[in-house]
Amino acid sequence: MAEELKKLTSRVQGIEGGKGIEGLNYEDLCIKPNVELPEGYKPPKFEIFDGTCDPKVNLRTYCDKLVDVGKDERIRMKLFMRSLTGDTLSWYISQSPKKWVSWVSMASNFMDQFRFNTENAPDVFYIQNLKKKPTETFREYATRWRSEVAKVRPALEEEEMNKFFVRAQDP
Repeated sequence: MAEELKKLTSRVQGIEGGKGIEGLNYEDLCIKPNVELPEGYKPPKFEIFDGTCDPKVNLRTYCDKLVDVGKDERIRMKLFMRSLTGDTLSWYISQSPKKWVSWVSMASNFMDQFRFNTENAPDVFYIQNLKKKPTETFREYATRWRSEVAKVRPALEEEEMNKFFVRAQDP
């Protein structure tokens, strides 16, 4: 009877204090909980990915910012969530931290999740039909046009780009 009372008391204390709730320990929540950042290391300010652009661009800019940590993929994995916001951060947090055993497995999963941004890139036909809006200046139109061309996959060569730009200006 005393043993049962002790178990019951322990369970109540665990519920009241939040202790013992599965999955809320630091080790359960943190990606690479055993990784310490080098002493004095200040993480850089990352470009923030919100899910609306190319995920590979985010991965590249992220890795470029981490030159100070060398090739330690555990640190890359630990800091990655600092480059995410909104729905992308929610997606990342909803993943099991133990799911990713390497940087490549995490980056691959990230690319798979947000690949639709690269699959929806404009094509040459879209660029050909891009017209100047009556409300925009020619400079604004040219800037918008170049911005859209930069998203085309595969990328257009300079000569092709100029040819399409001339066609797009014709009424």
